[in-house]
Amino acid sequence: MTTPAPSSRPRDPRTPAQVLRSLTPSVYAPSLLEFTGLAALMPVVPLIARDLGFSIPQAAALSMIFGLTSFFGPIPAGRLISRIGARRALVITGVVLVAANLAAYLMLDPALGGGGDLTHRLLLIGVLLVMAASTQVWQFGRQFYLGTALPPAMRARGMTLFGGVIRLGEVIGPLLGAVVMAVGSMAWVFLLFAVTAAAGTVMIALFLPPGEAGPAPARGRRSERRPRSQARGRLDRAVLRRMIAVGLGISPVMVARVNRPVIVPLLGDSLGLDPVWISIVFGVSAALEILLVIPAGSLMDRFGRAAVAVPCALLMGAGFLLLAVLGIVLQGQGPGLALVALLVPSLLIGLGNGLGSGLVMTLGIDVSPVYDRATYLAWWNTMLGAGRLAAPLIVTGVTLVAPVAIAGAATGAICVAGGIWLTRILPRVTPSGGTRRR
Repeated sequence: MTTPAPSSRPRDPRTPAQVLRSLTPSVYAPSLLEFTGLAALMPVVPLIARDLGFSIPQAAALSMIFGLTSFFGPIPAGRLISRIGARRALVITGVVLVAANLAAYLMLDPALGGGGDLTHRLLLIGVLLVMAASTQVWQFGRQFYLGTALPPAMRARGMTLFGGVIRLGEVIGPLLGAVVMAVGSMAWVFLLFAVTAAAGTVMIALFLPPGEAGPAPARGRRSERRPRSQARGRLDRAVLRRMIAVGLGISPVMVARVNRPVIVPLLGDSLGLDPVWISIVFGVSAALEILLVIPAGSLMDRFGRAAVAVPCALLMGAGFLLLAVLGIVLQGQGPGLALVALLVPSLLIGLGNGLGSGLVMTLGIDVSPVYDRATYLAWWNTMLGAGRLAAPLIVTGVTLVAPVAIAGAATGAICVAGGIWLTRILPRVTPSGGTRRR
């Protein structure tokens, strides 16, 4: 896919604030609604699975569904959007997402509380597959649209705001999910997700301009296929070595991010905590992350990537290790200490995760040459998708032979190792920051 020349697009006379405000009803508000519903559901999925009769390893393995779609989904999602347009793809998958959540509520709510059988467990797997595929199209579609709608001079600000919207949804979602479950049951989070997805889909249908988000014009492919030169081959090998070196250190952070909504609720359940309190813990931890979004970017620009990446990995690793220790030591000590065992490590994990806001996307740009950057970024995203896919395998494998707290310890140890590795690698291959000169 080629990028249009700057001259092909007239200069936007609007101020940055006006541009971002114009994208609110079409991109930012629907994204907030989507991630609010998704964040409300994800911590509850392992608990619903346990209630339907899944074992702890099986419940942990359900998160592999979202890992599979993050690894295999971007290419099909991109092809769908290129063929029918972002607006139509987002509306169609939004309708599918609403229908899947409504079906899940109607079919699973009567089964919760000990009445689940094989049919209900298969239904949960099917619903999660549909949701994972739909949300993949939604996320890819928003990124695709922002890449064309934002002027190049303010693209970073627009994407940063998009990331902030995701974080805000991760705060509101668990807290709103806790309220919904307090009024009804765990299955009510499906209704919540259905409502937020429906509202977001309506906003996309009404406000997303069909022209800008339409199908990409057909182009001949003959001119795009050129023989690969020896110089390009050497560049590819050098970039791949650099990506692997950085990826070995940053993949543990991705593993920790994927495993957190699996390990924390399962450990909270084993400690005897109510699902409402588990959702509150997630919301409080996510609120801490939002406070660090802006400082994290400033630190990276001023002091280099290692100044953020290393503390991010080490803090998340320490949080998971503390979660494992407290989960074992405070087992059976009452709900008050159980809440402490879950909340304090979750805050430490949230501190590290918030410090790493935008880190993975920034590193992807750092390790990708300007020439044909889209291809190299695809390599980077595929590597990270492999990390996301491997994350639930760690939890599943460990919980087959040990308590879920040990899975937390394994995740923490991997993160600490990643932080130590980044200390050695990042200063060599990424920008050192504005205060240091090479």
